[in-house]
Amino acid sequence: MTYDRQKYLEAVKVQPEPNICKHSLALEACMGGIFDYLQTLGQIGPNEPSKEDWLLGGLIHDIDFSGEFKIDHPKKTKEALAKYGLEIDQVVDDIIKSHAPDLTLIKPQLKAHWAIFCADSLTGLIIAVALILPSKKLQDVKLSSVLKRFLKQPKFAAGTRRDEVAMCSKPEGLNIPLEKFINICLSSMQKISQDLGF
Repeated sequence: MTYDRQKYLEAVKVQPEPNICKHSLALEACMGGIFDYLQTLGQIGPNEPSKEDWLLGGLIHDIDFSGEFKIDHPKKTKEALAKYGLEIDQVVDDIIKSHAPDLTLIKPQLKAHWAIFCADSLTGLIIAVALILPSKKLQDVKLSSVLKRFLKQPKFAAGTRRDEVAMCSKPEGLNIPLEKFINICLSSMQKISQDLGF
């Protein structure tokens, strides 16, 4: 299925919850960066969803995190999209459900699932690091600063699910070392810093 990204982006932009749009754009970027990295290593197997599916999963993963659907997030993606006349394939819905397995009972299996699961809460920590800089700019964030606050300052951006992010190194998952994973996500977000407003 081919998607018109602009239509999905417009639906994300009107979400009433603060920062949902920026977080969604950040996760979309991370998903693309992780896909590209794994592809260069020849680790995107034939059973993996397409890059377009990875990106869309990141972009709309919180589309139901508001209104009447919020209590059932992220199980109501299709219903939330239907309000905008949009739909997705089951493969994208499974990617989205994988970012919250405790709520959906959909455990990460494919690399796309692990990518969204591990990267979801990391975006907030990266932005938090940017906001404590004098410039408040993502472009000025250094990997060493993110690592320091991730590993040594657990109260910093305390909502970051550090244990889930660290699962990026699991051999049965992405098999990407933590430092490399954080760098991929940081670099991916820096590429869209203008869209994120940081």
